[in-house]
Amino acid sequence: MATPKRDITYLSRDFSDIRARLIEFSKTYYPNSYNDFSPTSPGMMFMEQAAYVSDIMSFYLDNQLQETFTQFARQTNNLYELAYMFGYKPKATGASQAKIDLFQQVPAILKDGSYVPDYNYALIIGENSTVSSALNPDATFLIEDKCDFTFSSSLDPTEISVYQVTGTTPTYFLLKKTRKAISAVINTQTFSFTSPEPFTTINIEADNIIKILDITDSAGNTWKEVNYLGQEMVFDSIKNTNPNDPNNVANAGEVPYLLQLKKCQRRFTTRLTANNNLQIQFGAGSPNDTDELITPNPNNVGIGLPFEQDKLTTAFSPTNFLFTKTYGIAPSNTTLTVRYLTGGGVGANVPSGDLTGFNAQNTFFLQNNLSSATANYVFNSLASTNPEASDGGSSGDTPEEIRQNTLMQIAAQQRTVTLDDYKVRAMSMPPDFGVISKLYLEKPTLDNQTSTVETLCMYILSQNSAGQFSTPTETLKKNLRTYLSQYKMIGDSIEIKNAYIINIGIDFEIIVLPNYINSQVILSCIQTLQEYFNRDKWQINQPIIQNDLYVLLDKIEGVQTVKNIKFSNKAGIASGYSQYGYDIEAATLNGVIYPSLDPSIFEIRFPNQDIKGRVVPL
Repeated sequence: MATPKRDITYLSRDFSDIRARLIEFSKTYYPNSYNDFSPTSPGMMFMEQAAYVSDIMSFYLDNQLQETFTQFARQTNNLYELAYMFGYKPKATGASQAKIDLFQQVPAILKDGSYVPDYNYALIIGENSTVSSALNPDATFLIEDKCDFTFSSSLDPTEISVYQVTGTTPTYFLLKKTRKAISAVINTQTFSFTSPEPFTTINIEADNIIKILDITDSAGNTWKEVNYLGQEMVFDSIKNTNPNDPNNVANAGEVPYLLQLKKCQRRFTTRLTANNNLQIQFGAGSPNDTDELITPNPNNVGIGLPFEQDKLTTAFSPTNFLFTKTYGIAPSNTTLTVRYLTGGGVGANVPSGDLTGFNAQNTFFLQNNLSSATANYVFNSLASTNPEASDGGSSGDTPEEIRQNTLMQIAAQQRTVTLDDYKVRAMSMPPDFGVISKLYLEKPTLDNQTSTVETLCMYILSQNSAGQFSTPTETLKKNLRTYLSQYKMIGDSIEIKNAYIINIGIDFEIIVLPNYINSQVILSCIQTLQEYFNRDKWQINQPIIQNDLYVLLDKIEGVQTVKNIKFSNKAGIASGYSQYGYDIEAATLNGVIYPSLDPSIFEIRFPNQDIKGRVVPL
């Protein structure tokens, strides 16, 4: 006899609703078998037990589903798993960052009739030097980059001032350089390996891990960190010297390193666990089983269909060209030395003027045969300070920060799609490969688009040692092309061009209120205009709105009214200006001075001399 079809409702989710449905089900399909539905009956006991178990199962099913979505996950472990799945690496601790001013004295020497610093006594401060806090002995700051007082460039300028004089003759100069530092301490751990094991994982158990500094093996090979083990290409930098690249060595002052893409077998990934331990995972191959050897041969590939040509004998997935089977090599018969940084935290945020405990252990002279007395004096003159309070120190990512940063990573996906993506990525290029001061992006109009390839025009500017806008070198643009090549869409073509610099001068006339000193009011006006035209605030293709300047000057104390503001073009390399002239009068419409059709930027080259004002009578 066939079992009659039962009507089942799937909408019941909680205990009381499931209990009521079970009672209704029993009354409908078993009216003669059981009819005691009192709270203390045996039948009700079993129904309530079933409702209890169903309610618990429903709860955990809902909870598990919720934990699979980044927006709704609550458990920290799940947030970490979701973060890594989408390419975001949570931080165990946030390192405090500070700008460090480094000083040293050098004796003066007479050269060509003038007293200049004797750079034979200039010091070199090696990389990973440290400076400590005066107020917090546990706060140690790491200066990762080398500081070389023997040279000055636009990228790494040296400020020079007279420190000591005898009568009117300088005897010592003061040299000053600025470096970035983070609150961190270098730690070292070693791991020994015998036979290779695929996807070997090692653990760094330490508090407040910031990042892996480097990993080297017994043979001196360096292992590179990658985002995922299938990433075969990594960025590598080489010194911009004549032996490495004679074509770009002329730009070594502005671009000290050249950026290259290279294949890397020795690679690893890192993964931070919820208990703040760092896992390091290596590849699966052996040194003799390289990525290149297992890449399929395009001449011996078939699509696996019947009646295909004989020479196409191998069924093949196109993804085999994109991903390798080795995922890098596994360490074997070697010892890995892992250097990593720890530190940071809120306690590492120190006030200004606190980082004075410079450690000169990693400091040396480049020259030999120096006067020992003078050398000792110079060495002891080394000093450091932080002109501003450090910031950025934190306890690492909170669960909510992991959530929000992961959602942001999902949107970015380590690729450049929009114009903003390209702008952010270009400005993120490490400064050792050249510094981009300003950037402007545009897409050519359809009339100028000559191919189906999406072409983007990127206009950039650099800055010289005086902080003035300058034309970027070809070396910088070469590094930028290399850097962007790993992130751009395959159908995008990027043209990197120079933006134009339009130097201007300002002459203004004001009427001063009675009982105010004319010179002081003029000085306030000049300072206000200098701040308005600060290069950090000015962008490529930004117009000058004259009315804004009238309003700005009108608000200054002592100004009764602004009579006139006149703009002029300053051009000529011999005078220190841009070579490009510009007809400001023709570019002015309805009180707005527009930049040229070719992307350009307005700049007041010499603010102290190119902004002039005078008081006129009412």
